[in-house]
Amino acid sequence: MNLILLGAPGAGKGTQAKFIAEKYGIPQISTGDMLREAVAKGTELGKIAKEFMSQGKLVPDEIVVGIVKERLKQKDCENGFILDGFPRTIAQAEALDEIMKEMGKKIDAVININVPEEEVVRRIVNRRICRKCGAIYHLLYDPPKKEGICDKCGGELYQRDDDRESVVRERFRVYRRDTEPLIEYYKKKGNLLNVDGSKNIEDVKEKILIMLEEIKA
Repeated sequence: MNLILLGAPGAGKGTQAKFIAEKYGIPQISTGDMLREAVAKGTELGKIAKEFMSQGKLVPDEIVVGIVKERLKQKDCENGFILDGFPRTIAQAEALDEIMKEMGKKIDAVININVPEEEVVRRIVNRRICRKCGAIYHLLYDPPKKEGICDKCGGELYQRDDDRESVVRERFRVYRRDTEPLIEYYKKKGNLLNVDGSKNIEDVKEKILIMLEEIKA
């Protein structure tokens, strides 16, 4: 099963992608994770991407499309995959159509997770990450036992630059301008599934899995 997860930053795409990957035994392909890894390693691609990401702007299409194309050709994608954070523009969607055509595959479903802007801001600005082990906390929903300290390893918790409110609101504005048009794009293709992402994680998970089972049946 080849899937795309759509939704604003903080809509819960990554969380739901992990559930789907576990359920169907297919890899979660997160362009955000791949780009952040490149930034952390200081690669040539990472240096270019960092300039855009730190301002809440989208990384240029040619860089992202190249990363995704190579990833989809790997052996673990033979039985399906979940694209989390790609495509983000109509141009990327058209590039993905070409990649799929070359590979003789198709996208089975596009899951669009809807979450209002204020909920997105509340979710992201309260996120904290451990510098040592990478564990993720949320000051409102999943706070650490001791403020600023990781429960697992005792490392320092920090807020990513792109989790600051000004950057989050810029990312949401960019999402509305560049990514929301994809909803109509895939609706016309007839493979769009809409989900209310403002509900709790388990409810969203259950709704998505029910819809995917209907597609498989």
